[in-house]
Amino acid sequence: QVQLVESGGGLVQAGGSLRLSCATSGSIFRIYHMGWYRQAPGKQRELVTTFTTGGSTDYADSVKGRFTISRDNAKNTVYLQMNSLQPEDTAVYYCNAWRTDWGTGTKYEYWGQGTQVTVSS
Repeated sequence: QVQLVESGGGLVQAGGSLRLSCATSGSIFRIYHMGWYRQAPGKQRELVTTFTTGGSTDYADSVKGRFTISRDNAKNTVYLQMNSLQPEDTAVYYCNAWRTDWGTGTKYEYWGQGTQVTVSS
């Protein structure tokens, strides 16, 4: 059973910072790409950022320059540093791990339980 254990959410004022963490097992961390999604009330889940096993990162336009994803291979943990938070960043943030078996075309994907981030104005 794959587990993604998130932590670090909370309440912060606009302009503040938070750091989310997502820990998993080494067997997963080495071969899975990692990412963060978020889902605000009444909205669809959206991609925030990704960090591939090859070291490539990508960000949603709405968070570029404010959020940073990083991986600590020794701790099998991915982080999301969120700076200059705004009320519109309020959402449940989910850690995501995925890989594709190119031989069969099967996509394997796992989700964390989600952590609430609330930004007050």
